[in-house]
Amino acid sequence: MTTTPQPVILDVDTGVDDALALLLAARHPALDLRAVTCTGGNAPLAQVVQNTLKVLDAAGAAPIPVAAGAHRPLLEAPQHAAAIHGADGLADLGLAASARTPEAVHAVELLRRTLTASAEPITLISLAPLTNIALLLRTHPEVRDRIARVVMMGGAVGTGNATAAAEFNVWHDPEAAAIVLGEGLDVLMYGLEPFYRVSVTHADVEALSAAHDPAPRLAGALLTHLIGIDATEERVADDRVAIGDAGAVCAAIDSSPLVTRVAPVEVALAPGATRGQTVVDLRTMEGADISAARAVPPATVVLDADPEPYRRLFLEALLGA
Repeated sequence: MTTTPQPVILDVDTGVDDALALLLAARHPALDLRAVTCTGGNAPLAQVVQNTLKVLDAAGAAPIPVAAGAHRPLLEAPQHAAAIHGADGLADLGLAASARTPEAVHAVELLRRTLTASAEPITLISLAPLTNIALLLRTHPEVRDRIARVVMMGGAVGTGNATAAAEFNVWHDPEAAAIVLGEGLDVLMYGLEPFYRVSVTHADVEALSAAHDPAPRLAGALLTHLIGIDATEERVADDRVAIGDAGAVCAAIDSSPLVTRVAPVEVALAPGATRGQTVVDLRTMEGADISAARAVPPATVVLDADPEPYRRLFLEALLGA
């Protein structure tokens, strides 16, 4: 596990599980959270920004620059997820407005400034559609070497959730995902397989909800909301609830519980049932593809994760040892 705090930027579309990830990133001593950038996704952009500021309040975070970015995908109309995250994106908990204010610059400019001002490369943790990151790479290619790696919550090896084939973040802006995955950066693809595997127990949720500290109390309320969602998903055990995007932050802190495979990942862009699918080539035979050769950069794809170390990591960050 990292001992020197790792500089990170979170790119979010703050709904319920992004909020869990923000709480963890703001609280864990292994991370130095330099900035948060927002894009429309789980909720409309203006709501995402306000949600992000409210969660940072609950976390007791120091002043951290937050900026609004892309309000829609590169090509298509936005598709929000109120059915999962509530009308306000935060389970309709009615959190008080924040006194924090976002930066008066676009998220892409905040990304550029933060990356270029850092003495060391920064890890980008993307928990949203990859629109902001794609725009950054296209408009400011000079910052590419300032990116240590990209930890993306997105994609799936198997079944999707937005469609049968596609995971929501990639499906929402597949062109952006294709740009980022095509750059040849060091990418950790934390997809739906670990997303649903990494979880806490219902008893853990009760302990979080009963805490005096606003951060674990908010986590408990958000997870209580997700318990009902997971019951309909049928992907999580009856006595557990997935921590979703927070698991990708766990992966950025400590990769040892992960089962990974380095493999080419291509995003399906054609209209139809497979649009937004991440096609992960897990074949081991060299030259197995009989179609025209394609130069598809590899990513480190998470196939599975041991949930217990991440359960402990999440709970210790919010509740203490």
